Parts: sequence; C-alpha cells; structure tokens
Amino acid sequence: MNIGIDARMYGPMVGGGGLGRYVEQLVNELQMVDTKNRYVLFLKKENFDTCVITNPNFEKRLADVHWYGLEEQLKMGGIVDREHLDLVHFPHFNVPLFLRTPFVVTIHDLILLDEPFSSKISTRHQTIFTLKYWGYKLVLSHAITAAKKVISVSHATANSILHHIEGVDPKKIEVVYEGVTALDHPQPLLVKEGGSRPYLLYVGNAFPHKNLERLLEAFTILRQTHPDLTLILAGKENVFYKRILEHKTTNVEFINHPTDKHLAELYQNALLYVYPSRVEGFGLPPLEAMSVGVPVAASDIPSLKEILGDAAAFFNPNDSQNMATVLSTLVDSSQKRANLIEKGTQQIKRYSWKKMAQAIQTIYETCGKKSS
Repeated sequence: MNIGIDARMYGPMVGGGGLGRYVEQLVNELQMVDTKNRYVLFLKKENFDTCVITNPNFEKRLADVHWYGLEEQLKMGGIVDREHLDLVHFPHFNVPLFLRTPFVVTIHDLILLDEPFSSKISTRHQTIFTLKYWGYKLVLSHAITAAKKVISVSHATANSILHHIEGVDPKKIEVVYEGVTALDHPQPLLVKEGGSRPYLLYVGNAFPHKNLERLLEAFTILRQTHPDLTLILAGKENVFYKRILEHKTTNVEFINHPTDKHLAELYQNALLYVYPSRVEGFGLPPLEAMSVGVPVAASDIPSLKEILGDAAAFFNPNDSQNMATVLSTLVDSSQKRANLIEKGTQQIKRYSWKKMAQAIQTIYETCGKKSS
C-alpha cells in the first residue's frame, strides 16, 4: 500500500505536547515495525529536517501549510491528492473538506463540544469565535463521517463521539491507546540554596479546560497548612498562561517552554504531579509522571479514570476544597505516595508506542483491503 501521514505536527516543539508527541512516536515506530508498505510523510519547514528517515520505504514531502485555517482547507487536500495514495492518516480532526484520497482520522477529544461557547476558550471577539466554532463542527463532523476508520485514543473519547455526532456506526470507531515516552532519569538538580524544595507539578498548556484557576484556588487552601510547598507550572507561554499568572499567589512558579531534559528533571524531583483538567481524551503527562516514579493526583473524569486506573488519587475538578483535601492527604502520607508509585509502575506497562503503531498499521491494511 501507498500510505500518507499528515505529519505537520511532528514533534512536541512544533505540534505541541500531546499531539506533537503522538505524531512523532507514530512515525518513528512505524519506521521500525512496517517493512511492507510505502509511506509519504507531509511535514512543515520547522520539522522537515527534524523528522529523520530510518526506513527506505518512507519519504518526506514539504507541506508548509499551517493547521486550522482557510489555507489548510484550500491547499492541503491538493497536496495530498497529488501523491495518488491508497490511504492517508490525519492524526487530528483537521481533514480538508475537499480531499479525494481515502483517509483514516485520529480523534483525541471533543473539547469544544464538551465545553461549547465558553467565553474564555478563545482570545478573539465572540462573533469570530462563533464562526470558528461552527467551522470546527463542520470539519470535525466531516472527518468522522467521511473517514474509512476513526481511531479514538480512549473509550471515553469514543463515547463522546457517539454522543455528539449523529449517525456514527460504533463499529467504525476503534480505540487504540497511546504509549508513554520514556523520560531521562537525571540526578536531582532542582534545589534551592540550603536544601530541597518540596513542590507539586503541572505540565501542559493553560487552556481553560485545563482548569488551572481551580488548581490555584486549591493550592491557596493547601498552603494554609503546608506553607513550605511550591507549585510549579510548566508549559509554553501564551495569552492563557499570562491570564493565569496574573492571579498566581505566593510560591507559584512558571517555567516557560522546558526542554525534554528539563521536563525530566521537573518530573523526577516533584513530590506530586497534579492534573486538574475538566476534559481530556487520554492524558499523557500523568503517565509520564508515573514512568519516573512520581505519585499522581488527577480529576475524576471518565477518560483519566480509564487511563490511570487505580494508580492515581482522584478529586472533583470543580471543587477546589476537595482538590486541596486530596492533595493534602497525599502530601502528609509517604505511605500513600509510595502505594501510588508502585501502582503507577504497573499501570504504565499497559501503554506502548510500538503496540499503538502496530495496531494502526493493521487499521491501514484493513482499510486498504476494503478499498481494493
């Protein structure tokens, strides 16, 4: 088969944390496991050289078109169609409406449908946001209904698809879990003069559904009984982070755009990893925390309970007092933290990028047989 992959989001430095990592690991693992099929990777200028070809069946094409805009809808379909592929994989919902090549699509979440018309979810005027919202619904619905197969990263996301998009055959959706990226294990480096500093860690963006305002409220409550604690937020600075940081309290620190090495240091030295999201499709950061032996506290939403199992302590993301209580219990009990670390070590064994790539390769080949 001749298979294309929209790899424009390849790498977390270009495509963002979760999506960039997903595309990067899919491409890298497919190069190691698939020696039968021919692949064409569509990349941007920023990651064209970063994406290294290690399999002679893989080729790169420059597709320097940014995602989510009108240019993508007008140009990207033609760029793909010119390759005369049997199938193309879009690892996100942004499939060009006029694409003629058969495709499969990965749906990570339906955040804009789960939190519709949130006034805080866009920095634009409400009219512009409304137009973008309806454009999102149109593109998303087309991607799901026209796809040969819909790859969902969790059963929670699959259920959300069936809830929001009418007429979707459940058999069309296949759940394929993501993997966990192995982080380096550096020696502890993050220490203040005179000793170590106990801190809670959050890694990710500051979009409204990430619920960082509530986390700050919970941390303020927590510091009343634990004044020595620090909360570290790590991510890429944007308008949402700037809004959050305007209201930060004492002992809250922000680390902008940390490298993978720095992230590994942050994870390993954390007392506790906190993930307060109201909506998620999968949840890579808490699994990464588990991979380096850090206990995790997370929202009790369906996707995180599915992915993290009993290896995390859960709280109500809409209740800052409950969040603070759960965090306080873990901070005070080394035994509870040790139990979570042990369970986390077992939980991450369920997730493998290699197994993900093999499952997706099977989907490609199945869809190809149906097309022939």
